[in-house]
Amino acid sequence: MAVGKFYDWRKRYGERNCHSGKVPRDFWRRNWERQKILDFQTQYPDAGYRRLTYMLLDADMVADSPASVWRVLRQAGRLRRNGSSPSKKGTAFVQPLAAHEHWQIDIAHIKIHGTFYYLCAVLDRASRYLVAWDLRASMNEGEVEVLSERAKERFRKRGRGSSPTTVPSSSQRTSRSSSGFRA
Repeated sequence: MAVGKFYDWRKRYGERNCHSGKVPRDFWRRNWERQKILDFQTQYPDAGYRRLTYMLLDADMVADSPASVWRVLRQAGRLRRNGSSPSKKGTAFVQPLAAHEHWQIDIAHIKIHGTFYYLCAVLDRASRYLVAWDLRASMNEGEVEVLSERAKERFRKRGRGSSPTTVPSSSQRTSRSSSGFRA
């Protein structure tokens, strides 16, 4: 055993052993640094955490990484901007309860004998009933409006009252070719 180790033990005699205890490190953030970050964020509430980091560096207040500034702001609950509404992610479209309350217009490409055609369909959202449809070699906005009006007339002729809300489909369709449509 080295002589220095013996004297170290002798010097520590009677003290508690703290092998894995929290020993303050040089790189740990001190309370005054946290407070400076929070005060600076109060002065510049519109600055994001990255910009805030570099502004703190330029002002010679606190030298920290963007991740550390983000961590301080998150622990203080200051990352959400004031006046922002909570995310609407996951709140799906509310399905209509009765038939003919809400219609949807879908346009799809169909390949028949090597030629693409446009299928435009007016669907009832509640019952999935196909109210009207048209298959054309070309489809423009006016033709879609004519189909929509044709569906409304058909609905009125059956004595159902006023026509429902008609909206374009929110789903993005892609061109698909299937072996069932090929010649």
